Amino acid sequence: MKKSIIIPALDLIDGHVVRLYQGDYAKTTLYTDNPVAQFQRYVEQGAQQLHLVDLTGAKDPAKRQTALIGEIIAATKCKIQVGGGIRTEQDVADLLAVGANRVVIGSTAVKEREMVKGWFNKYGAEKFVLALDVNIDASGQKIIAISGWQENSGVSLEELIEDFQSVGLQHVLCTDISRDGTLAGSNVDLYKEICAKYPDVNFQSSGGIGSLDDIKALKGTGVAGVIVGRALLEGKFNVAEAISCWQNG
Repeated sequence: MKKSIIIPALDLIDGHVVRLYQGDYAKTTLYTDNPVAQFQRYVEQGAQQLHLVDLTGAKDPAKRQTALIGEIIAATKCKIQVGGGIRTEQDVADLLAVGANRVVIGSTAVKEREMVKGWFNKYGAEKFVLALDVNIDASGQKIIAISGWQENSGVSLEELIEDFQSVGLQHVLCTDISRDGTLAGSNVDLYKEICAKYPDVNFQSSGGIGSLDDIKALKGTGVAGVIVGRALLEGKFNVAEAISCWQNG
């Protein structure tokens, strides 16, 4: 049985910690302008892995917050996986250079598969997380959405996972996008199904965690990590409570 962990997440716009509702930049909630203090609080409460999304960089690659991200990593002394519109090998190299333990790749892994597979071969599969946002249709097909959910890729979750297993895929962050940012609970059946089908892949659940019961519901699914964002920022529970809930049920 894989040891699963609670992964607190922060989204950054211009150095401020924010949350988007359903991926919409027009629906932004500002929480704090001190991401270091926020992450340090999470680490003090027992977090061993953090998740950071550079929303400014995702929107405009020229404005990537790489230096700030490096400062956050140095200050927190914790493993941080970083994503946000990663499109080039330079983005990957820069984030690894400032200390990210993993780089999170979304749409680019779908649109430019061979290029990204090349990065896996060059830097090591353990350095990457594929962030796959899925729309589940009426027949149960899991189709990946790309470009901040604006576009349907026509590629199934299974097809992409199997393609990347050829280069040693280890980490997949999977979001049922109907649940993200809603605090309405996770799609437990989705994680049960994909964890059973691909036991060699470490899946991170993302989206919809609003209560400790939502965390409890994911126990036994096989997920290796549970990403929690908005619920922590809004004080629904803290990291220590989430870890305790996961470990002790």
